[in-house]
Amino acid sequence: MNTFTDILRLVRWSNLLFLAALVWLMEKWVAVPLLNQLAFGEQLSWSVLLLLTFAIVLIAAGGYVINDYFDVKIDRINRPDEVIVTRTISKPAAMRLSVALSAVGALCGLTVAVLLRSWTIGSVFILVPGLLWFYSSSYKRLFMVGNLTIALLAAMTPMMVALANVAQLQLLYATILPYTSLVHDLYAWLGGFALFAFLLTWIREIVKDMQDQMGDRELECHSMPVVWGELWTKIFVTALIVLTLAIIGHLWYRVLPFPTGWSSLSTRYILFGIVIPLLGALGLLWPAKIPSDYKTCQQLIKFTMLLGMLYSLCIVRML
Repeated sequence: MNTFTDILRLVRWSNLLFLAALVWLMEKWVAVPLLNQLAFGEQLSWSVLLLLTFAIVLIAAGGYVINDYFDVKIDRINRPDEVIVTRTISKPAAMRLSVALSAVGALCGLTVAVLLRSWTIGSVFILVPGLLWFYSSSYKRLFMVGNLTIALLAAMTPMMVALANVAQLQLLYATILPYTSLVHDLYAWLGGFALFAFLLTWIREIVKDMQDQMGDRELECHSMPVVWGELWTKIFVTALIVLTLAIIGHLWYRVLPFPTGWSSLSTRYILFGIVIPLLGALGLLWPAKIPSDYKTCQQLIKFTMLLGMLYSLCIVRML
């Protein structure tokens, strides 16, 4: 039982649940309402959507395992009580588990690609497991490269839903799609969620580097806090948060086709679900000095990303 519990912790089961929920939120509450607007109806079958979800979740799980495989020495310094690989699960077993999860995930993804006849989707599910391997083994120790890699991978989940729907539409309606705005709308809406996921993940990864800088310094990782120091890293994170708020403000006022009055559902959700929590994260970031301070900050950022994705639940009520 303890081994099973440790495996669940190793694959970050709560993060995997979030990824699975995100796929279904993007499909059922963003893509489908847009499709219904133009009378196309839901495009992805339950089997295709399930395979897509399994592909994303299993590849992510494999990535988490291989990350812990390569991070044993760092984790023994930063979070010794949370080390699983070498303590209850051997390194060879962790390697086998990572390969198995990634292989099954890639197989699910390639099946989706074959069913939808999409080379793009197939390429993604071939490249991402390799990218996660190289991230864990080397990229994460390079200045900013690791942070950007994880942020890009986070953004891929909403975009995979867009790619799958567009591939299915092109199979069935290739002749009439150019005369509609549907493909543009799908990429615009799901791309907006992807951009939000990218920015929030980038911010959180940098704050996480500040939390883990003791182990990073010990093992000569070139994270932003190690290279720039805490002050300039905090300034950079602040700039990213301000940029995120500016983009959200622009989308709210200029782009979103919803009322912008203070009493509207969209405005209240954005204000209380995204803007105020991000300002709260800034309030936690600047006085932070010890790992537990940074952990609280990055957890609030993670929660804000969840709230941002749940904005999708508002869309069907407003379209």
